[in-house]
Amino acid sequence: MLKKIYTLLATMLMLSACASTGSSSSSDDMSIYEVHKKGRIHVFYDRKEFKSFMKVGETTFRLTRIGAGPKGETMEFGLTKKDKKKPGKVAAIKLYDGKIKAGDDFYAEMYKNGRIYVFNNFKDMETVRNFGHPNYFYMSVGTGPKGETVVYVLNSKNKKKKPVGLIDEFKSRNS
Repeated sequence: MLKKIYTLLATMLMLSACASTGSSSSSDDMSIYEVHKKGRIHVFYDRKEFKSFMKVGETTFRLTRIGAGPKGETMEFGLTKKDKKKPGKVAAIKLYDGKIKAGDDFYAEMYKNGRIYVFNNFKDMETVRNFGHPNYFYMSVGTGPKGETVVYVLNSKNKKKKPVGLIDEFKSRNS
C-alpha cells in the first residue's frame, strides 16, 4: 500500500514538473475542457469527467470558487475521485492560479454561447475567457459534434496559417 502511495506521489510530482517546464510525456497531461453555463465556468482536466458533465449537467466532485471568474462568475473545477482531497495539487488548477505554465502540448476546448473554441495556447484561452472573443481565429461553421460552430483560436504568430494540426486534434478527440 505504501509503495502505491509513493508511486502516485512520484507520478503527480513528475506531471507537475513537466507542466511547469513545458515538457510533457503526453498530450493528455495538459488538456482543459471549459464550459460556460448559467453564470458559471466549469473546468475539467479529465475528459471522462467532462463527458459525464456534458451528459448529466453535474459533477460528483468539484472545487468551487464563488466570484472567481473574470466577470464574477463562479468557477467550478471538476475533480476526479482520486483528486478530491488534494485539489491544490491538480496541475489544471495550478495553471489557472498562475503557479505553473502550460507546456507546448497544451490543448483546450471552451464551450460558450453555442460555439466550441479550440486552443493550443493558454494565453489565447485567457483572452477569450476575459473578453468574450478571440483576436484571431479560423472558423468552421457546423463542424462540431452536434453541428456547433468550431472556432480555432489563433494569435499574432500563427494568424496567417490554417490550423491544420489543431483541426485534426479536435476531430480525433471528438470523433
